[in-house]
Amino acid sequence: MRHIGSGASVDTVASCATTLCMRSQAVTVRCIVQYNTLVEHGPERQPPPQFTHCSTERSVRGARIVTERSATRGMAHASSTDGTLARTAATDRVSDDARSVPEATVARLALYLRVLTTLVEAKTATVSSEELAAAAGVGSAKLRKDLSFLGSNGTRGVGYDVSRLASRIEHALGLNHRHRVALVGAGNLGHALAGYDGFAERGFTVTALFDNDHARVGERVGALVVRHLDELDRVCVELDISIGVVATPAAAAQSVCDRLVASGVRCILNFAPIVLQVPDTVDVRKVDLAVEMQVLSFHVARRAAKQVRTTQNGTVVVP
Repeated sequence: MRHIGSGASVDTVASCATTLCMRSQAVTVRCIVQYNTLVEHGPERQPPPQFTHCSTERSVRGARIVTERSATRGMAHASSTDGTLARTAATDRVSDDARSVPEATVARLALYLRVLTTLVEAKTATVSSEELAAAAGVGSAKLRKDLSFLGSNGTRGVGYDVSRLASRIEHALGLNHRHRVALVGAGNLGHALAGYDGFAERGFTVTALFDNDHARVGERVGALVVRHLDELDRVCVELDISIGVVATPAAAAQSVCDRLVASGVRCILNFAPIVLQVPDTVDVRKVDLAVEMQVLSFHVARRAAKQVRTTQNGTVVVP
């Protein structure tokens, strides 16, 4: 079971979805690498033990991406050409890079991409690490280290090519193709999330909206019509849902999560104030708005305490 961070802002919500997207992509690439390795070794030679089976079952419908049977068929119809070996080596490098990127770096990559997208729209050709770091709210040294995971180095005295760097980050985050999202919970939060245009702008399409309240079923929310929760399993398969969003009360969240997992969804964004229990093959990103407000409350109290000074004449409020 993987639980990845938390956040509060709308931009952070999109970053959470992006993080889940990258982790899902890393698993898929790893399975492809294992398949290509089987092909490379050919039917006469046995592959190394670690490549005998695909190590995960994270396809959208929960089926194995690579099985021994499909691998055998592939060996019968493929040859170890130079092109295949080159593609295998390249994919292996991508897989290793994706696995080695820390979670915090993944979240910051999404922030860098947001800034770069704005620069692209403004037709800015290059940006320095200092400028990009300042716009993203991080230190320039941290930014350079984050981008080093992508093998991306700017030109000394020139900076980064904005379009090229944006494209590399999009590829690393798995945003070079769109992702379909199922949202469960058509209450106030669900309405707000379903109507948020920022998801579509970043490659995430909220394709289906569910609720178990018969009074809400059939209600139109933007371009979506609320479906009953009983349709969840079928719709997730039919629409090829890759990310599920839980926006239900805490009491219903775990059962909704279980149904999403059973439907083949392997990445879940959780807004319910509860820790979801999921298999190891599922990634969960939690967004707890109340916790974030409590953190802000701490900072408010700390600032208030700094403004109060006790002297021999009593307490003095420092302006």
